[in-house]
Amino acid sequence: VGDSSVLTCPLKGQITMLTWTITPKVGGPCTLVYRADRNMTDRINCSDNINWKFRPDLDPALEIRQVGIAQEGNYRCEVASTEGNLPEKYHLTVLVPPRPSLYCDEQGSPVCEAAAGKPPAQLSWAPESNSTAEEKGHDNGTVTVLSRFTACNTSMTSMATCMVSHPAGNWSQSIAC
Repeated sequence: VGDSSVLTCPLKGQITMLTWTITPKVGGPCTLVYRADRNMTDRINCSDNINWKFRPDLDPALEIRQVGIAQEGNYRCEVASTEGNLPEKYHLTVLVPPRPSLYCDEQGSPVCEAAAGKPPAQLSWAPESNSTAEEKGHDNGTVTVLSRFTACNTSMTSMATCMVSHPAGNWSQSIAC
């Protein structure tokens, strides 16, 4: 999320027409069309952050600037050229890194939280804990994961380390409550 993504299209022969059809998971479809005979481009129902990378007659790539969750979905490029019709399909999955935090609750127990990640983050503790993670889904498709440290052995040290694992990056921090 927030980065730019470029999707390329196969280019063989002389282009007569190029079409990008975008079917997002949420919202209506978007279409970008280029016709070589008229040197004309058209866009139907596309957000401002989706556009040709340069010019469709030079580079049939699609650029999505500042990717958001709304851009997640299927992208299909079809080139009509002297070599035939050349389709290319993509499925864009958007990763949202969680906002990790570690704090002490009212009972003096360590609490680890990975807020608003997509997909949900995996939480673990050192030393090992027999705690379970609670997940709370949000309307935008992100998930907050929360875990309270519960020591397996009461004679263990008061220092606890939370480790957050996520495809967008890992994080760890220690706390003594």
